[in-house]
Amino acid sequence: MSPQDQAAPAALETIETDCVVIGAGPCGLFAVFELGLLDIKAHVVDILDRPGGQCAELYPEKPIYDVPALPIVTGQELTDRLMEQIKPFGPQFHYSERVDGLSRLEDGRFRLLTDAGTEFITKVVVIAAGGGSFMPKRPPLDGIENYEGTSVFYAVRKMEVMRGHDVVIVGGGDSALDWTLNLQPIANSLTLIHRRDDFRAAPHSVEKMRALVAEGKVRLMIGQVTKINGDGANLQSIAVKTAAGEETVPCTAMLPFFGLTMKLGPVAEWGLNLHENLIPVDTEKFETSAPGIFAIGDINWYPGKLKLILSGFHEAALMAQAAQRIVYPGKKVLFQYTTSSSSLQKKLGVK
Repeated sequence: MSPQDQAAPAALETIETDCVVIGAGPCGLFAVFELGLLDIKAHVVDILDRPGGQCAELYPEKPIYDVPALPIVTGQELTDRLMEQIKPFGPQFHYSERVDGLSRLEDGRFRLLTDAGTEFITKVVVIAAGGGSFMPKRPPLDGIENYEGTSVFYAVRKMEVMRGHDVVIVGGGDSALDWTLNLQPIANSLTLIHRRDDFRAAPHSVEKMRALVAEGKVRLMIGQVTKINGDGANLQSIAVKTAAGEETVPCTAMLPFFGLTMKLGPVAEWGLNLHENLIPVDTEKFETSAPGIFAIGDINWYPGKLKLILSGFHEAALMAQAAQRIVYPGKKVLFQYTTSSSSLQKKLGVK
């Protein structure tokens, strides 16, 4: 099996659900909690390979000081706490996927299609995509775009397609180290390249990587990739410039982790009203110009909008109340407090 097999979506998997939340950042995660309290089941789609969004990806160790009741919390700690909080509701996550298509069906529900071939049929859509889709930064290598999707990948959806290949991973963060550890057992060879012998990843991951290097199972090169060589679609080798000079390294699959940039992405093509690349919403329900599609967090706009996590949490709470009327039409909406409602406490597993 060659790496390009992961480029084309497999046969569609169709999932019917109450709600699809686009974005697994803090606001998207808290939306799952508020929806869960109202018995609304949610699937969460995120282009990243883990939860937390910008909060965990761009500044996991950066302290945040304005989350209520938490005088200081890091982006990763906040993500971990939110994940713990939503456990009782059993949300299903679809990482490393981007929602490319959105359309309304005749029965009023929505059809969403991801770039991995997953199809959702849902009653409600919640866009919690922060500043938009995180897009991987392309390495400054001539002709690399010709190899993307066949030999160059910015995420791994199926580990098995890397089996038996000469894999080169470029980067020094958590993604680079995690995939080094995960792919080493199945790759024919694995080379990790970073511009300096200092890594931004979790210390235990760095220790494991260095142990594999010491055992001769992973090659660590300190330098920069300067050139890619192949037939125009399939890589054969790369050139790496190190302190000792330039060296050619066998390579049939390359994973560059050069960071991320934010773009509005496919959302711009969904027919929603936009305001300076943001999605206008009302402040009663945080609904967009399309009934049944909501937007919360940094991606929305309304007069007086503040791009704060706590504001997104507030928006998620009001959104969920409105979503309940769509998911359960005709059902009386009974507002309850978690401190006094035995039914809510039962859902949370605390009573």
